[in-house]
Amino acid sequence: MLFARLKAQEKINFARHLAMVVRAGLPLLEGLRMLRKQKFSKTLSKVIDIVIEDINAGKFLADSLGRFPQLFGDFFTNIVRVGETSGTLADNLSYLAEEIKKSKELQAKVRSALIYPIVLLLATIAVVSFLTFFVFPKILPVLSGFNVELPLTTRILIGFLDFTRAYGLYAVLGTAAAAIGGRVLFTRVRFLRKALHRSLLAVPVLGHLMVNVNVANFSRVLGLLLKSGVHIVEGITITSSTFTNLVYRDIIVGAADAIRRGETLGTYLEKHPKQFPPLMSGIVTIGEGTGNLEDNLIYLSGHYTEETEEALKTLTSLLEPILLVGMGLLVGFVALSIILPIYSLSQGIG
Repeated sequence: MLFARLKAQEKINFARHLAMVVRAGLPLLEGLRMLRKQKFSKTLSKVIDIVIEDINAGKFLADSLGRFPQLFGDFFTNIVRVGETSGTLADNLSYLAEEIKKSKELQAKVRSALIYPIVLLLATIAVVSFLTFFVFPKILPVLSGFNVELPLTTRILIGFLDFTRAYGLYAVLGTAAAAIGGRVLFTRVRFLRKALHRSLLAVPVLGHLMVNVNVANFSRVLGLLLKSGVHIVEGITITSSTFTNLVYRDIIVGAADAIRRGETLGTYLEKHPKQFPPLMSGIVTIGEGTGNLEDNLIYLSGHYTEETEEALKTLTSLLEPILLVGMGLLVGFVALSIILPIYSLSQGIG
């Protein structure tokens, strides 16, 4: 099951159903056997079979789920482990289902906000490609038959067509090789990947959106872990493993080290105002002082989720006119390259 994956909705259903049978008072083993009768994916059904065997052999649920890190991850298994040791397994499973649902909804909002700009971009490429590679080549022999100087835009388009005929295959292969090589390089060379993540955070509007997404994720995950009874250092360490952005991951790992040295989380976050806004560090500091850190973090997760939605609206409202203008300019350039020489010839004939 090395390359197996579980959809977010499957994990939500698994956690919800298991929480329900545990809350009903059924023994865990009996509850799992009942769940196995439900219609799940082949991967999840196989996982439940293995978990049933492990529980029957005396293992803890968290230890069994920990055998599938690529499916559940440290966050899921640790919340389950805390629930087993504290006797709050049903509540923790419900928390997990809600957390995964919120994360899924946020990702869906990000994707849906980008659909329209992507459709515009693809439509532009399709129209320009049709005019350039299907319409223009049919007119080009007619234009070449007249001894007239073609407009600059037409000469540029002819040069582009000549280039694609002579070197198009090499250009496509070179671009593909560069993309694959770049991906491999950034995957294996950590400092390059971190430099890319840092540069993305510095991009106007997009960087603000990424900050909101990461801060909302940090607040939500750490708040849930603390609410479940996980110690703050362990909770921060687990939270760091949920981040793909290396800038945030390294800062959060550093937070665990700072707390071990006696520093407070709020004080540490104040040192990184670009990644964690002052409002975030201020409310964390208040939470630490009043003993309500987990509640304050959950409040912050809601606040920054709303900020993320506003940032998405801002990003799409900026992208749409830019893409529309770009689409108009590109299509207009190709159209003029075709129409201008025809107009010039008709004037000459007239």
